[in-house]
Amino acid sequence: MIYSAGQAIAVAPQDPRAYILRAGAYLQQQNYERARLDVDMALKLNPSSRLAQKLQQELNEKTATKTVDDVAAPAAKKPAPRWVTLYFLAVFVAVLLFVYWRYEDVFRQPKNAFNRREVDVKEQYDFIRQIGEGGMGKVYEAYDKVLKRKVAIKRVRPELVRSSYVREQFLSEARMVALLRHPCIVEIYTVIESESALYLVFEYVDGQTLETRLDIDGRLPFSKAKKIFEYVCRGLHYAHSQDIIHCDLKPGNIMIFDDDKAKVMDFGVAKKSVDHETGARTVAGTPAYMAPEQQKGFMRKQSDVYSLALCLYEALVGQVPWTVKGFDIANKKIVPVSKLAPDIPPAVDQLLEDALKEDPKQRIQSIDEFWSRLEAIEPLPEDPERTHY
Repeated sequence: MIYSAGQAIAVAPQDPRAYILRAGAYLQQQNYERARLDVDMALKLNPSSRLAQKLQQELNEKTATKTVDDVAAPAAKKPAPRWVTLYFLAVFVAVLLFVYWRYEDVFRQPKNAFNRREVDVKEQYDFIRQIGEGGMGKVYEAYDKVLKRKVAIKRVRPELVRSSYVREQFLSEARMVALLRHPCIVEIYTVIESESALYLVFEYVDGQTLETRLDIDGRLPFSKAKKIFEYVCRGLHYAHSQDIIHCDLKPGNIMIFDDDKAKVMDFGVAKKSVDHETGARTVAGTPAYMAPEQQKGFMRKQSDVYSLALCLYEALVGQVPWTVKGFDIANKKIVPVSKLAPDIPPAVDQLLEDALKEDPKQRIQSIDEFWSRLEAIEPLPEDPERTHY
């Protein structure tokens, strides 16, 4: 429960309910110090929260009656208040119902439900080495023995394709993305499917991800970042022109090659854009790079603009905005990048601020608009040695 609440806090640090949930778990473990920290944070975010007030009152009672004798000879543990027990029981039941609903066909399908032949992917491909691993599976460098070329193969995690519903949804989205043909997008060649496995065969790009580059260099000079993000914007602009939203743009999905060229990859959770107000409703992506509406299951093209701005911010200073000292969590006010790295033009601050608006209607509306503004910003003389963050 503490771990799940921690994940919720990482996704939505402004939501007091996650702090209340974790405080209740700490209270059951008699970890009063950590419980008080979470209760204080919950009350700071929502002073009128009755749950937080109840937890605070209970904490005050427990810590007030604690004596030196209690430490030497602890008394029998008092059972948790009934409302806390009922609250956690309700959460547990809700999780069970969701899992059953999501994977209902796994429980109901007959033994021979799959009518697919077992495919040995190694008949056509020689696996050379593992080159990556993510939430959806492992990625390998391989050699296509038939077409005599290198490829990248992602083996999707078995638990993700065990359900026929999830498998068909995944294949439908893969077929949709396979239609994308652009020099700034890593191409999907084919999908290899069997009863127990699912493989996606991609174009192999000899380079490194932006995530790896930042791990090595810390940050990128503005002029270098501008060149790389030109290619990223081109790829996303094309995808959006086909009404496809990436939904999981992050440094790990931007492949850099030939020093400053780039391709966008891993459209594995991409969604078809829709015209009505709500957008495509499914929670998918990497929490740290999700737009606020995406965390609620509403995805639109402006969600990719938000993720793109986060990637540019991290490329320029080496951190996402939420981890930079001075970030105003209450007002969602980011620290301007020009204050963290002196070689960055001040105009970039306004660009990022406009692209990271909480309300997608107030945000920069398209990838084309984002790139037009970025393209117009001229680099300043760079002095990486003066950078501090």
